[in-house]
Amino acid sequence: MSDPLVIFTPSGKRGRFPVGTPVLTAARQLGVDLDSVCGGRGICSKCQVQPGFGEFAKHGVTVARDALSDWNAVEERYRAKRGMIDGRRLGCQAQILSDVVIDVPPESQVHKQVIRKSAAEREIAMDPATRTLLVEVAEPDMHEPSGDFERLQTALREQWGVERVEADLSILRRLQPALRKGGWKVTVALHRGNHDAAPRILDLWPGFFEGAIHGLAIDLGSTTIAAHLCDLRDGRVLASSGLMNPQIRFGEDLMSRVSYAMMNPGGDVEMTRAVREAIDRLAQEIAAEAGVDPASIYELVFVCNPVMHHLLLGIDPVELGQAPFALATGSSLSLGARDLELSAVNPAAQVYVLPCIAGHVGADCAAVALAEEPQTSKDMVLIVDVGTNAEILLGNEARVLACSSPTGPAFEGAQISSGQRAAPGAIERVEIDPATREPRFRVIGCELWSDDPGFAEAAGPITGICGSGIIEAVAEMRMAGLLDARGLIGSAEQTGSPRCEPDGRTHSYLLHDASAAGGPRILVTQGDIRAIQLAKSALYAGAQLLMDEIGIEKVDRVVLAGAFGAHISPRHAMVLGMIPDVPLEKVVSAGNAAGTGARIALASVAARDAIEALVHRIHKVETAIEPRFQEHFVAANAIPHATAPFPCLRAIVSLPEPAFNSGGGSERRRRRS
Repeated sequence: MSDPLVIFTPSGKRGRFPVGTPVLTAARQLGVDLDSVCGGRGICSKCQVQPGFGEFAKHGVTVARDALSDWNAVEERYRAKRGMIDGRRLGCQAQILSDVVIDVPPESQVHKQVIRKSAAEREIAMDPATRTLLVEVAEPDMHEPSGDFERLQTALREQWGVERVEADLSILRRLQPALRKGGWKVTVALHRGNHDAAPRILDLWPGFFEGAIHGLAIDLGSTTIAAHLCDLRDGRVLASSGLMNPQIRFGEDLMSRVSYAMMNPGGDVEMTRAVREAIDRLAQEIAAEAGVDPASIYELVFVCNPVMHHLLLGIDPVELGQAPFALATGSSLSLGARDLELSAVNPAAQVYVLPCIAGHVGADCAAVALAEEPQTSKDMVLIVDVGTNAEILLGNEARVLACSSPTGPAFEGAQISSGQRAAPGAIERVEIDPATREPRFRVIGCELWSDDPGFAEAAGPITGICGSGIIEAVAEMRMAGLLDARGLIGSAEQTGSPRCEPDGRTHSYLLHDASAAGGPRILVTQGDIRAIQLAKSALYAGAQLLMDEIGIEKVDRVVLAGAFGAHISPRHAMVLGMIPDVPLEKVVSAGNAAGTGARIALASVAARDAIEALVHRIHKVETAIEPRFQEHFVAANAIPHATAPFPCLRAIVSLPEPAFNSGGGSERRRRRS
């Protein structure tokens, strides 16, 4: 008897698995786009699926009602606390018993995230590694015998000052027909990287080629892959696009992926294949969006963190998961797209990977430095690239320091009870009236606030809360007196708000209740507060560690970089204590600075030389072995901070000090817990 057949829709992927295999495991093995951030422990509920029963003629199967294991206590507990649509199951809990068809609803699909992909306006001095040149070549002469390629080399030297040109066999095969068809004039696509001994011809066309050649600047992040398609003649961004990094199915954070590679022989190969296929898909999609041929992409520039760097290159990242966090190589790399098995772009396309700074501070941080130029700043600037792993730069024209801080995925909606990635229907903005303690909010995909007329019709189903939303919610709760400096949520009696509901030994704040219509109850729980406290404490501690190292007590300005950093409210970030105290007008967003750095490196060979020189000057501070990091981390657990006075913040924001530690048996029980 064969193993049960499992068919996933809408992807159509199918496979046979032994009886008792969890649905989530089957989905992962087949590469099905099914979300999960808790490692299959039944905590996050992101892996909800909808099994189908009956006869499926299209698939040639009949699904019995007992095709999956019975409803269990984990699923019952989640349904009782959070609510779940009838018929749905948790993929990590439901086990396959016989042939079954399983639908993955949109909210459970990883790739539904809104990718913050727009390119910032930037004036870049064009000095591209790849360019097109029109060359007039002398006709062959029996009295002066020489090959067509040698005469092309001579013409390039005399007309363009280009010496010692190289070409591979595919170019030599096409050279003679092109010269004769073009009347002894050809246009060549010439590439010379900053470490190339000689320029290389990548392509050629008869006569004058009027078309454009293109390049891709790619920010390869642990959660998302963002790309900008640029015209290599003038640097214009023709299209920007992005998609979820499919490696998420192997682990939400970088260390989870390193662990996957350690625990599963060949796991690193799986992850490398997944990300390269995604890059190919992204190249095709962005070219289609711009209306250009993907074969016109002759150059790619990558910026990425060290783990993604190794997995892109096909290097096992295991050494990055243990001290001393050694990179296989931290230098910049120049190679062919074929070496990375990228097939969607021109076969001759060239790849440049920016240098890494250190074992946990990658090429994406180097790209941020290239874009923001802290080494030229007169004042002391703190640059924070906020993500699953925050990368931090601090310095001025005298000295630049860098570190990496393990913030985890809470800022992206993971580890949050009602959290989700940024997608339509997710709460992204929150305000709480300090007098009534009543909330109002906005969701992605709708410009109206929840108390505006027509909001319900315009917003559609509200599915959860994303990273920027949970940050604002926690900060607003602090400003409204629902939350004390320790991060403790008060009871309804203590806060005067019936939205503060008992939740075991603690309390939760009800942000939105759609249970009457079969929708979710979205709460901010004590566990959510803790997850945000841990994430923001790691971020603040990293910044403070650099300030200690450089010998300063305050910074002059703060730059929030990264697609997520661009959507953080500086006021709410300051209330939480995510960043050091500074006047709010001195906190600015740089958008996707890593992507901007990639564009600069794509457009300029000189910029590549500059960043390679700069990374050797940046001093790396290792948070993992610094005892002061833990001290700063503990002090930063308070909101905004246990000891730092935050004078700039307190001058403009009232932070009440509710006394939640007095009276009430429930409070005494909370303190004991």
